[in-house]
Amino acid sequence: MLIDGKKIAKKVRRSLEPRIDALKSKGITPGLAVILIGDDPASQSYVRMKEKAFKKLNMESKTYRLAAETPQSEVLELIDQLNADKNIHGILVQIPVPDHLDEMTLLERIDPQKDADGIHPVSLGKMVLGIETPLPCTPHGILKLLEYSDFETEGKHVVVIGRSNIVGKPISNLLAQKKDYGNATVTICHSRTKNIKKITKQADILIVAIGQPEMITGEYVKDDVVVIDVGSNRIDAPETEKGYRFVGDVDFEEVSQKAQAITPVPGGVGPMTISMLLFNTVYLAEKYGK
Repeated sequence: MLIDGKKIAKKVRRSLEPRIDALKSKGITPGLAVILIGDDPASQSYVRMKEKAFKKLNMESKTYRLAAETPQSEVLELIDQLNADKNIHGILVQIPVPDHLDEMTLLERIDPQKDADGIHPVSLGKMVLGIETPLPCTPHGILKLLEYSDFETEGKHVVVIGRSNIVGKPISNLLAQKKDYGNATVTICHSRTKNIKKITKQADILIVAIGQPEMITGEYVKDDVVVIDVGSNRIDAPETEKGYRFVGDVDFEEVSQKAQAITPVPGGVGPMTISMLLFNTVYLAEKYGK
Protein backbone atom coordinates (compact mmCIF):
# COMPACT_ATOMS: atom_id res chain seq x y z
CA MET A 1 0.00 0.00 0.00
CA LEU A 2 1.23 3.44 -0.94
CA ILE A 3 0.42 6.05 1.72
CA ASP A 4 -0.62 8.95 -0.51
CA GLY A 5 0.24 12.18 1.29
CA LYS A 6 -1.20 14.34 -1.49
CA LYS A 7 -4.61 12.70 -1.21
CA ILE A 8 -4.69 12.83 2.60
CA ALA A 9 -3.48 16.45 2.59
CA LYS A 10 -6.43 17.39 0.39
CA LYS A 11 -8.82 15.79 2.90
CA VAL A 12 -7.25 17.78 5.74
CA ARG A 13 -7.56 21.00 3.75
CA ARG A 14 -11.20 20.32 2.89
CA SER A 15 -11.93 19.84 6.60
CA LEU A 16 -10.61 23.37 7.21
CA GLU A 17 -12.95 25.08 4.73
CA PRO A 18 -16.03 25.39 7.02
CA ARG A 19 -13.81 26.65 9.85
CA ILE A 20 -12.30 29.31 7.59
CA ASP A 21 -15.80 30.33 6.44
CA ALA A 22 -16.92 30.64 10.06
CA LEU A 23 -13.95 32.88 10.84
CA LYS A 24 -14.60 35.06 7.81
CA SER A 25 -18.22 35.50 8.87
CA LYS A 26 -16.77 37.16 11.98
CA GLY A 27 -14.50 39.38 9.90
CA ILE A 28 -11.37 37.29 10.54
CA THR A 29 -9.22 36.00 7.67
CA PRO A 30 -6.55 33.61 8.97
CA GLY A 31 -3.16 35.12 8.16
CA LEU A 32 0.39 33.80 8.15
CA ALA A 33 3.65 35.74 7.96
CA VAL A 34 6.72 33.87 6.70
CA ILE A 35 10.22 35.27 7.23
CA LEU A 36 12.63 33.94 4.60
CA ILE A 37 16.27 34.93 5.08
CA GLY A 38 18.73 34.28 2.28
CA ASP A 39 18.34 32.40 -0.99
CA ASP A 40 18.46 28.71 -0.08
CA PRO A 41 16.82 26.97 -3.10
CA ALA A 42 14.95 24.37 -1.04
CA SER A 43 13.56 27.05 1.29
CA GLN A 44 12.54 29.23 -1.65
CA SER A 45 10.67 26.33 -3.23
CA TYR A 46 8.99 25.36 0.03
CA VAL A 47 7.82 28.92 0.69
CA ARG A 48 6.30 29.14 -2.80
CA MET A 49 4.33 25.94 -2.11
CA LYS A 50 3.08 27.42 1.17
CA GLU A 51 1.95 30.61 -0.57
CA LYS A 52 0.07 28.59 -3.17
CA ALA A 53 -1.65 26.44 -0.53
CA PHE A 54 -2.82 29.47 1.46
CA LYS A 55 -4.14 31.19 -1.67
CA LYS A 56 -6.20 28.11 -2.60
CA LEU A 57 -8.03 28.32 0.74
CA ASN A 58 -8.44 32.11 0.50
CA MET A 59 -6.20 32.64 3.52
CA GLU A 60 -3.66 35.43 3.85
CA SER A 61 0.03 34.62 3.47
CA LYS A 62 2.71 37.28 3.39
CA THR A 63 6.38 36.46 2.86
CA TYR A 64 9.11 38.77 4.08
CA ARG A 65 12.20 38.03 1.97
CA LEU A 66 15.35 39.29 3.68
CA ALA A 67 18.91 39.33 2.39
CA ALA A 68 21.24 36.64 3.73
CA GLU A 69 23.38 39.29 5.46
CA THR A 70 20.46 40.84 7.36
CA PRO A 71 21.59 41.43 10.98
CA GLN A 72 19.82 39.62 13.78
CA SER A 73 18.58 42.89 15.30
CA GLU A 74 16.57 43.63 12.13
CA VAL A 75 14.99 40.17 12.06
CA LEU A 76 14.02 40.49 15.72
CA GLU A 77 12.51 43.92 15.04
CA LEU A 78 10.40 42.45 12.22
CA ILE A 79 9.20 39.64 14.49
CA ASP A 80 8.17 42.23 17.10
CA GLN A 81 6.17 44.12 14.47
CA LEU A 82 4.41 40.94 13.37
CA ASN A 83 3.69 39.97 16.99
CA ALA A 84 1.80 43.27 17.32
CA ASP A 85 -0.09 42.95 14.00
CA LYS A 86 -3.67 41.83 14.72
CA ASN A 87 -4.13 40.64 11.10
CA ILE A 88 -1.31 38.11 11.49
CA HIS A 89 -2.33 34.97 13.36
CA GLY A 90 0.75 32.86 12.66
CA ILE A 91 4.46 33.62 12.24
CA LEU A 92 7.04 31.27 10.79
CA VAL A 93 10.79 31.74 10.44
CA GLN A 94 11.93 29.52 7.57
CA ILE A 95 14.71 27.20 8.72
CA PRO A 96 17.64 26.94 8.13
CA VAL A 97 18.77 30.52 8.70
CA PRO A 98 22.22 31.93 7.75
CA ASP A 99 25.07 31.00 10.08
CA HIS A 100 25.45 34.42 11.67
CA LEU A 101 21.89 34.28 13.05
CA ASP A 102 20.92 32.43 16.23
CA GLU A 103 17.98 30.24 15.26
CA MET A 104 16.72 29.65 18.82
CA THR A 105 16.78 33.37 19.66
CA LEU A 106 14.60 34.08 16.62
CA LEU A 107 12.15 31.29 17.42
CA GLU A 108 11.86 32.35 21.06
CA ARG A 109 11.03 35.92 19.99
CA ILE A 110 7.80 34.76 18.29
CA ASP A 111 4.72 35.21 20.46
CA PRO A 112 3.68 31.64 21.43
CA GLN A 113 0.11 32.62 20.53
CA LYS A 114 1.37 33.08 16.95
CA ASP A 115 3.57 29.98 16.75
CA ALA A 116 2.34 28.52 13.45
CA ASP A 117 5.18 26.00 13.25
CA GLY A 118 4.54 24.59 16.72
CA ILE A 119 8.24 24.63 17.68
CA HIS A 120 8.42 27.52 20.15
CA PRO A 121 9.72 26.23 23.52
CA VAL A 122 6.35 27.09 25.12
CA SER A 123 4.47 25.08 22.47
CA LEU A 124 6.82 22.12 22.79
CA GLY A 125 6.54 22.23 26.59
CA LYS A 126 2.74 22.15 26.38
CA MET A 127 2.94 19.31 23.84
CA VAL A 128 5.05 17.21 26.22
CA LEU A 129 2.55 17.82 29.03
CA GLY A 130 -0.40 16.98 26.78
CA ILE A 131 -1.84 20.52 26.93
CA GLU A 132 -3.66 21.77 23.82
CA THR A 133 -1.26 23.74 21.63
CA PRO A 134 -0.17 23.99 17.98
CA LEU A 135 1.80 20.83 17.23
CA PRO A 136 4.99 20.75 15.13
CA CYS A 137 3.79 20.49 11.55
CA THR A 138 5.70 17.44 10.30
CA PRO A 139 5.04 15.23 13.37
CA HIS A 140 1.36 16.25 13.31
CA GLY A 141 1.28 15.39 9.62
CA ILE A 142 2.73 11.96 10.34
CA LEU A 143 -0.03 11.29 12.89
CA LYS A 144 -2.65 12.30 10.31
CA LEU A 145 -1.08 9.97 7.71
CA LEU A 146 -1.41 7.07 10.14
CA GLU A 147 -4.93 8.10 11.18
CA TYR A 148 -6.35 8.51 7.68
CA SER A 149 -4.68 5.26 6.59
CA ASP A 150 -6.21 3.38 9.57
CA PHE A 151 -2.89 2.25 11.05
CA GLU A 152 -3.33 1.99 14.80
CA THR A 153 -0.37 2.87 17.00
CA GLU A 154 -1.62 1.54 20.34
CA GLY A 155 0.61 -1.26 21.58
CA LYS A 156 2.80 -1.11 18.49
CA HIS A 157 6.58 -0.81 18.54
CA VAL A 158 7.48 2.40 16.73
CA VAL A 159 11.12 3.03 15.89
CA VAL A 160 12.10 6.61 15.07
CA ILE A 161 15.43 7.21 13.35
CA GLY A 162 16.52 10.78 14.04
CA ARG A 163 16.36 13.02 17.11
CA SER A 164 15.88 16.52 15.72
CA ASN A 165 13.84 19.11 17.59
CA ILE A 166 11.37 19.47 14.72
CA VAL A 167 10.71 15.80 13.85
CA GLY A 168 12.40 13.04 15.84
CA LYS A 169 11.92 14.23 19.41
CA PRO A 170 8.33 15.52 19.06
CA ILE A 171 6.97 12.55 17.07
CA SER A 172 8.50 10.17 19.63
CA ASN A 173 6.77 12.05 22.44
CA LEU A 174 3.41 12.26 20.69
CA LEU A 175 3.33 8.55 19.86
CA ALA A 176 4.06 7.63 23.49
CA GLN A 177 1.30 9.83 24.94
CA LYS A 178 -1.86 8.34 26.44
CA LYS A 179 -4.32 9.33 23.70
CA ASP A 180 -5.59 8.38 20.25
CA TYR A 181 -2.71 7.67 17.88
CA GLY A 182 -0.41 7.41 20.84
CA ASN A 183 0.02 4.57 23.34
CA ALA A 184 2.92 3.15 21.34
CA THR A 185 6.19 1.75 22.63
CA VAL A 186 8.76 4.09 21.09
CA THR A 187 12.48 3.60 20.48
CA ILE A 188 14.68 6.43 19.17
CA CYS A 189 17.73 5.61 17.09
CA HIS A 190 20.42 8.08 16.03
CA SER A 191 24.02 8.38 14.87
CA ARG A 192 25.38 6.93 18.13
CA THR A 193 23.02 3.96 18.28
CA LYS A 194 24.72 0.56 18.26
CA ASN A 195 23.24 -2.45 16.45
CA ILE A 196 20.74 -0.20 14.70
CA LYS A 197 19.57 -2.88 12.25
CA LYS A 198 18.69 -5.19 15.16
CA ILE A 199 16.45 -2.44 16.56
CA THR A 200 14.84 -1.30 13.31
CA LYS A 201 13.93 -4.90 12.44
CA GLN A 202 11.70 -4.94 15.53
CA ALA A 203 9.64 -1.99 14.30
CA ASP A 204 5.96 -2.37 13.48
CA ILE A 205 6.10 1.26 12.34
CA LEU A 206 9.39 2.81 11.20
CA ILE A 207 9.73 6.62 10.95
CA VAL A 208 12.92 7.82 9.26
CA ALA A 209 14.15 11.43 9.48
CA ILE A 210 17.93 11.48 9.15
CA GLY A 211 18.71 13.40 5.94
CA GLN A 212 20.77 10.58 4.40
CA PRO A 213 19.68 9.58 0.87
CA GLU A 214 18.30 6.04 0.71
CA MET A 215 20.25 4.91 3.78
CA ILE A 216 17.56 2.51 5.01
CA THR A 217 17.56 -0.57 2.80
CA GLY A 218 15.61 -3.81 2.91
CA GLU A 219 17.96 -5.36 5.47
CA TYR A 220 16.87 -2.78 8.08
CA VAL A 221 13.19 -3.84 8.14
CA LYS A 222 11.00 -6.82 8.83
CA ASP A 223 8.13 -7.96 6.62
CA ASP A 224 4.84 -6.02 6.84
CA VAL A 225 6.36 -2.95 8.48
CA VAL A 226 4.69 0.45 7.97
CA VAL A 227 7.31 2.99 6.82
CA ILE A 228 7.07 6.77 7.06
CA ASP A 229 9.92 8.38 5.13
CA VAL A 230 10.40 12.02 6.19
CA GLY A 231 13.55 12.56 4.12
CA SER A 232 13.76 14.70 1.00
CA ASN A 233 17.23 14.66 -0.51
CA ARG A 234 18.27 16.15 -3.84
CA ILE A 235 20.63 13.87 -5.76
CA ASP A 236 22.23 14.13 -9.19
CA ALA A 237 20.30 12.39 -11.96
CA PRO A 238 21.87 13.20 -15.36
CA GLU A 239 19.27 11.05 -17.11
CA THR A 240 16.47 13.44 -16.12
CA GLU A 241 15.56 16.73 -17.77
CA LYS A 242 16.40 18.74 -14.64
CA GLY A 243 19.58 16.81 -13.93
CA TYR A 244 18.49 15.92 -10.42
CA ARG A 245 15.72 14.18 -8.51
CA PHE A 246 14.50 13.91 -4.94
CA VAL A 247 14.72 10.72 -2.92
CA GLY A 248 13.91 9.88 0.69
CA ASP A 249 16.01 8.49 3.51
CA VAL A 250 14.61 5.06 2.62
CA ASP A 251 15.53 2.97 -0.41
CA PHE A 252 11.99 2.84 -1.76
CA GLU A 253 12.53 0.05 -4.29
CA GLU A 254 14.00 -2.36 -1.74
CA VAL A 255 11.91 -1.52 1.31
CA SER A 256 8.59 -1.39 -0.56
CA GLN A 257 9.06 -5.08 -1.40
CA LYS A 258 8.83 -5.94 2.31
CA ALA A 259 6.62 -3.19 3.72
CA GLN A 260 2.91 -3.40 4.33
CA ALA A 261 2.70 0.32 3.55
CA ILE A 262 5.16 3.10 2.73
CA THR A 263 5.17 6.82 1.95
CA PRO A 264 6.65 7.94 -1.39
CA VAL A 265 9.14 10.78 -1.86
CA PRO A 266 7.97 13.17 -3.09
CA GLY A 267 4.25 13.05 -2.31
CA GLY A 268 4.28 11.53 1.15
CA VAL A 269 5.09 13.56 4.25
CA GLY A 270 5.83 16.85 2.44
CA PRO A 271 2.24 17.76 1.48
CA MET A 272 1.13 16.94 5.02
CA THR A 273 3.61 19.38 6.57
CA ILE A 274 2.10 22.24 4.58
CA SER A 275 -1.47 21.14 5.40
CA MET A 276 -0.69 21.13 9.12
CA LEU A 277 0.73 24.66 8.79
CA LEU A 278 -2.66 25.66 7.38
CA PHE A 279 -4.30 23.75 10.24
CA ASN A 280 -2.23 25.58 12.88
CA THR A 281 -2.91 29.00 11.36
CA VAL A 282 -6.66 28.36 11.41
CA TYR A 283 -6.44 27.08 14.99
CA LEU A 284 -4.56 30.20 16.13
CA ALA A 285 -7.04 32.49 14.36
CA GLU A 286 -9.92 30.71 16.10
CA LYS A 287 -8.28 30.83 19.52
CA TYR A 288 -6.71 34.29 19.51
CA GLY A 289 -8.06 36.17 16.47
CA LYS A 290 -10.00 39.39 17.03
